[in-house]
Amino acid sequence: MQNQEGYHTYYVYIITNKTKTVLYTGVTNHLKTRLQQHHESIIKESNTFASRYNVHLLLHYEKYTWIQEAIAREKEIKGWRREKKLNLIKTGNPAMEFLNYKFL
Repeated sequence: MQNQEGYHTYYVYIITNKTKTVLYTGVTNHLKTRLQQHHESIIKESNTFASRYNVHLLLHYEKYTWIQEAIAREKEIKGWRREKKLNLIKTGNPAMEFLNYKFL
C-alpha cells in the first residue's frame, strides 16, 4: 500500500427528502458523518434546512482530493437549475435510488 500521508477525500453530495421534491448540495470531508448529522437535525427538529425539508437521503456524490476543487464544484452545482441537477444525478444513478446504504 502506498503512503497516504497528506491524502484527503472530500465529497460533493446531493441529498433529498423521501418524495424527492427538494435537492440540497453540500461538501464534506466525511460523508457518513455528514449524512448522520443531516438525519439527526431532522430528529431534533432543529431550525436547519435539513430539518425544515426532511432532507437526508443521498442521491449523488463525487470524490475529490483537494478541498478547493470540491468547493468549486459545489458552487457550480448550486448555481444550476433543478433540471440540470437531476440530469447529473441520473448519469450515475438512473433510478434515483437512495445511496445512504453505501455509507453505513
